[in-house]
Amino acid sequence: METTTLRPPRHRVSRTAIWYWTTRAAIGWLVLIVIQSVFILTRSDALTLRVSILVATVVLALAHLAVMPRWRYQVHRWETTPEAVYTQSGWFKQEWRIAPISRIQTVDSARGPIEQLFKLANVTVTTASAAGPLRISGLDRETAGRLVDELTATAQATTGDAT
Repeated sequence: METTTLRPPRHRVSRTAIWYWTTRAAIGWLVLIVIQSVFILTRSDALTLRVSILVATVVLALAHLAVMPRWRYQVHRWETTPEAVYTQSGWFKQEWRIAPISRIQTVDSARGPIEQLFKLANVTVTTASAAGPLRISGLDRETAGRLVDELTATAQATTGDAT
């Protein structure tokens, strides 16, 4: 019988997740840049300061968009075994989680509007743990569907009451 030890999971998320994370972050940065630009165009006081702040925001946004998605791709991993679900996620704050199959209560899949554009999905595994559910983000739809089916079947075949 395999023991459940804290180790890096074997599978990466979809490479398309890099573009999804980039797009999602770019939308937030664009909103901030537009707001700052409107202030520059509608107010004439402290123009140099406002333009300097806008330039700093653009530089920070470009650095964030260049680094964050690729870094997250290197970190985000997942794996299932007959005994457990393993996840690793984050980029600044990284989290490793293990959930024994016998503790699984529900398995869900969700796709937001931007994820649908990139044909990605998330899988959420709810357990009887106070730490909350395990989330696997950035999976291609087919992999997410297979994972949900596999975990559901494995959890149903496992004896115990998931508490």
